[in-house]
Amino acid sequence: MTQTTAQRTATPRHYLMCPPTYFDVVYAINPWMDPSSPVDTTKALAQWEALRTAYEARGHKVDVIEPEAGLPDMVYAANGGIVVGGRALAARFTYPERAAEGPAYDRWFGTPAAEGYRRLGESVEIMEGEGDLLLIGKLLLAGTGFRTTPAGHAEVAERLELAEQGVELVPLELVDPRYYHLDTALSVLDDGAVSGEVVVAYHPEAFSPAAQETLRERFPDAILVGAEDAAVLGLNVVSDGLHVFLSDRAGAYAEALKERGFVPVGIDLSEIFKGGGSVKCCTLELRPETTTPSALPALTGTALASAVVASAVLADAAAATPATTEETR
Repeated sequence: MTQTTAQRTATPRHYLMCPPTYFDVVYAINPWMDPSSPVDTTKALAQWEALRTAYEARGHKVDVIEPEAGLPDMVYAANGGIVVGGRALAARFTYPERAAEGPAYDRWFGTPAAEGYRRLGESVEIMEGEGDLLLIGKLLLAGTGFRTTPAGHAEVAERLELAEQGVELVPLELVDPRYYHLDTALSVLDDGAVSGEVVVAYHPEAFSPAAQETLRERFPDAILVGAEDAAVLGLNVVSDGLHVFLSDRAGAYAEALKERGFVPVGIDLSEIFKGGGSVKCCTLELRPETTTPSALPALTGTALASAVVASAVLADAAAATPATTEETR
């Protein structure tokens, strides 16, 4: 395993989440979904709340979109669209069961809560948001093979004005139906803007040979994640540059993260997993047009030591429910 001397830094982020008020598994559109397995909605809500609390306790802003009856997968906010440079493009879904989610997320971008973001409407082509589109610095990694289409990639590049923003779109083909979205097979961990070290992690077998070659060329020091942790959707993470919020069942991956200087924050999302999603699926990142100074300054790993302990205590107290959040040190 590659060791690192990079100094990781947590930077405040802005997230959009949707509570699993109506979450259920009533159809099967990915290999993880089993309509015969009952969902405990109360437990799902408690687990989701623990994730939100974990974000907020570490200085991140979380906005909440109102869930809509009849849209059980709306909890997977990452699929609702993509926001780069303040431009917000809502999704268009492959399956009719999720079709109404795109307009729901687009409507949110027309509310006062989304002031400052440029609402572009819905995608014309099939494009499932940050499920398949992961930004790392000036690269937009773009998954295809099961959901988002190459035509969707092209539309994203045009409507988000990626070239004008200096962002290169890098297509990656997925080949294993269990990893039907890019965010189930690859984690964006550090864009290198502060640490100087760009870090991703991925499960090689989820990608075509050509995509594996692209990943090796682009990210020679990536963390390679094995089948066991991939199968609990361990790669479906959110990272703030220091903290990595991930499934509490991805043990070997958590240890690898520590070796690279990250702080894993284990989250129990076992109920939400039943729909084929985990931490990242529940989290859409809202990126403003320009970076503005935050009231909560970025802190390095050393400076964060006491602050994290205090905030984790608050998070644990707030999440004293059947679902708990644990920080792995």
